[in-house]
Amino acid sequence: QVQLGESGGGLVQAGGSLRPSCVCFKSPCNINAMGWYRQAPGKQGELVATITFGGNTNYADYVKGRFTISGDNAKNTASLQMNSLKPEGTAVYYCNADILGNNFWGKGTLVTVSS
Repeated sequence: QVQLGESGGGLVQAGGSLRPSCVCFKSPCNINAMGWYRQAPGKQGELVATITFGGNTNYADYVKGRFTISGDNAKNTASLQMNSLKPEGTAVYYCNADILGNNFWGKGTLVTVSS
């Protein structure tokens, strides 16, 4: 049974950086793409960024120029470098993986950005 585990959330001041990571374990992890989504308190979930393991990336407009997603196919991991964080970035960040056409989700990691 595939499982995803996130780490690297935390508390940071506005303008700071965090780098959450996601790992797929308990094979098979035949990953086509991974992504990060977030859900802020009282709001719907939204896309942050995705990466295919062919190297194509996609970003939500509100993170372009500040966030960078990267993936390691050999290690079944994806990371999200988040710079210049804003208080509105406070949310639970969820990792998603497309594995052979099926979607899997992690339990999320909390990111809190203080003003």
